[in-house]
Amino acid sequence: MSPARRLLLVHAHPDDETLTTGGTIARYAAEPDTGVTVVTCTLGEEGEVIPPELAELAPDRGDQLGGYRIRELDAALTALGGPDHRYLGGAGRWRDTGMVLAGHGTRAALPPELHPRAFAAPDVFGTQLAQLLDVVDTVRPQVLVSYAADGTYGHPDHVRAHELTVAAAAARPDVVAKLYFAVRSTALLDKGLAELLTACGGDPGRTGLRWPEPDEHPGHDTASITTRVDVSAHDDERIAAMRAHTTQIDVRSGDGWTAFAMSNEIVQPLLGTEEFVLHGADPGTSETDLFEGVET
Repeated sequence: MSPARRLLLVHAHPDDETLTTGGTIARYAAEPDTGVTVVTCTLGEEGEVIPPELAELAPDRGDQLGGYRIRELDAALTALGGPDHRYLGGAGRWRDTGMVLAGHGTRAALPPELHPRAFAAPDVFGTQLAQLLDVVDTVRPQVLVSYAADGTYGHPDHVRAHELTVAAAAARPDVVAKLYFAVRSTALLDKGLAELLTACGGDPGRTGLRWPEPDEHPGHDTASITTRVDVSAHDDERIAAMRAHTTQIDVRSGDGWTAFAMSNEIVQPLLGTEEFVLHGADPGTSETDLFEGVET
């Protein structure tokens, strides 16, 4: 028998589930009569590799990163409470499109050349939508989550995941009651960085990572946030999940603080709140629960 509350999260690559919605996954996976399903669209084959001893996995060397990241994702999801998990179309059906940096900071754009199985290729949307609808029809989630239209920082795979999720929700209005976009506001990020700096005694060098320049980390408009989910009770699960993504996330910790970075070594704080925008919400909407108002 299906759980009364059902949440489906659509993510582009292994580690996105942890970085973007790890606390939300852990929170709802621990709640009674609540089913959580995570869809991962690619294996993240084009990611950069942080540990030098694993450099041969990289796409321009051994090109074995995707297989390695399957193991990382399995461990991360276990740390987050063991939600149901599926790969869109099966593991390896769609390949990480990759990206090129565009503009200031960490913004990304479509690379000039695409792999034949590239997830963001222009002519495969219909096939991908059918695959996602198969999952929706099986799980029948009342709540669907992915990224905002900008893909957080412009990564073409995040943008495609957003487009697919919006289309899936529109195609199944009798199933999906609420569609959310996971975001991080500039205000929340600034608050987290300030708290991290205080915990480090005012010395950003204690993290061993580079402090971000102004506007270097993309941030969402604070006024558009509709939903703030308190995930502070699940810090341990989130940290364990981040550590599981060894090739992608560098986790640092000290007395009273935890921070992390990607391969760019730009510090990011561990935040106790995960933010969302409810699609189609009335102005001024303010929630603390993704299932608020959902009939079960």
